[in-house]
Amino acid sequence: MSMSEWTRKVLVCVAFGSCLSAAQSSYALDPNTMRERETSPWAVFRNGFFAYKQGHKQEAVEAYRYAAENGQLGARWKLARMYAEGDGIRRDDYEAFKAFNEIVQQDVEPGSLDETYVSDALVAVAGYLRKGIPGTPVKANPVAAQDYYMRAAATYRNPNAQYEIGRMFLSGEGVKASVKQAGRWLQLAAEKGHAGAQATLGNLLFQSGKVVKGLAMMTAALERAPAGDQVWIRELQEEAFSLAGESDRRTAIALAEDILQKGTAE
Repeated sequence: MSMSEWTRKVLVCVAFGSCLSAAQSSYALDPNTMRERETSPWAVFRNGFFAYKQGHKQEAVEAYRYAAENGQLGARWKLARMYAEGDGIRRDDYEAFKAFNEIVQQDVEPGSLDETYVSDALVAVAGYLRKGIPGTPVKANPVAAQDYYMRAAATYRNPNAQYEIGRMFLSGEGVKASVKQAGRWLQLAAEKGHAGAQATLGNLLFQSGKVVKGLAMMTAALERAPAGDQVWIRELQEEAFSLAGESDRRTAIALAEDILQKGTAE
């Protein structure tokens, strides 16, 4: 597949730090070498990344699309993310789903350079299948979603997938409800520092009578939680804090500091 002349000029500009004209570029560089550099999927992906960082997102989309169509998995992942988030391109969940789904079809061994792309794509596909995409052939299918989460969680040990499986076992969504199974998967994610898993597991422990450990986990989770999760984690933590005795509060705060340093509660 050939690239448009416009895209070639963009990549020349990005790769060499100055927007030379096509004629000027031909004097500075050997045409054959330039063509090879421009059309190598990895080089195009890299140049697209540079364009993205400089705020030239439309140029980045062009580069990512070309690299993806020529086998660059990272470019397909980045393009899928841009569609999913409406980042420099019109948001389109169905296009994002299709791109992520193409990634998960790849046979990538754990520990390989492309592992992260496949692991993340599995979680993304599961999320779409869990709720469905209105107006598209992608219908809600929690059972299928759980299968994708399980592949990411078991094969690639993805903490986001482990957390989502835990939540599904808690609610009985697509699986038979099981607090024991939920706790197992939440623990795995919590051990990797997943704030949502730590908060949810901490709440389970608190409710089961393990007041200090549960409150400590929720407190630590609130400290490291991303902005999008802070509201619901704070609600859990503050409710538990109000119910705990003064001595348990002090001990939990000290234990939370230990969790933040070591990553887990002994």
